[in-house]
Amino acid sequence: MRARAVLLIAMLVCAWGPGVARSQTPSPLQDWQYSSGIPLEKLFQPNLPTWQVILGVSGATEPVYPGSKSYHPIGGPVFDIRYKDIAFFSTGEGIGVNLLRGKKYSLGVALGIDLGRHVSDDYPKLHDLNDIGNSPVAQVFGSYVLSKKFPLVLRADLRRYMGGVGGVTGDLEGYLPLPGSSQHLVMFLGPSITFADRSHLQNLFGITPSQSLESGLPAFSPHGGTNSWGIGFSATGILSSHWLFNTQAAYSRLMGSAQQSPITHSAAQGMLALSIEYRF
Repeated sequence: MRARAVLLIAMLVCAWGPGVARSQTPSPLQDWQYSSGIPLEKLFQPNLPTWQVILGVSGATEPVYPGSKSYHPIGGPVFDIRYKDIAFFSTGEGIGVNLLRGKKYSLGVALGIDLGRHVSDDYPKLHDLNDIGNSPVAQVFGSYVLSKKFPLVLRADLRRYMGGVGGVTGDLEGYLPLPGSSQHLVMFLGPSITFADRSHLQNLFGITPSQSLESGLPAFSPHGGTNSWGIGFSATGILSSHWLFNTQAAYSRLMGSAQQSPITHSAAQGMLALSIEYRF
């Protein structure tokens, strides 16, 4: 019983790790990885502290753009600030509020930033295509935990891009704490599937007739539907009562129109992110 209690406490500490910010659309990192474990925190620790604050730095490697086979490094500060189970502000999730909440469920809204895509990211592959600018992203999300005995977390979200790439995307996801987790190491693993409408995929993977004439790429008009599937892994090493070391790894595979696009040179996409963080 004591060992189980220690494991649960460790899982709650892991939940406070913010990970890295979403830097591209779609990101190989699964959406649940930005807040892994937080739904379990409410289930196993009803009396949450008023404030939870994490600060740190992170580094990651990811595809230069969705569909690229080239990778580049990214990095910077990370933060995660939470007020009870009501509101949050973090590099991974943006700023948001849980409108409905209980021990096993939450339903909320958030506002984040998508960093778009630039031709200069990979000029030989993207030449004569348009830049995709930064844009605000409005999100509705919900999560549900099955039970304490089987702590599977189910999550769904819907995102609207207000400018930039535009359109609507959504995710269906699930994840579990892995066997072998302890008071010093907590691990999560889970799959996801992502959907996107035609407008979003046209701006991200489509080639208009005028772009085809300028770039030499064949014209391509995608259709909406399943965009990608993937699996993510998160691990937190608990170095002390304040210091945490996070590892996030993900694999995703583009599907449908995203896979068939002339600018897609690799349907397989991966990401590895590391961060060191201090919990106040």
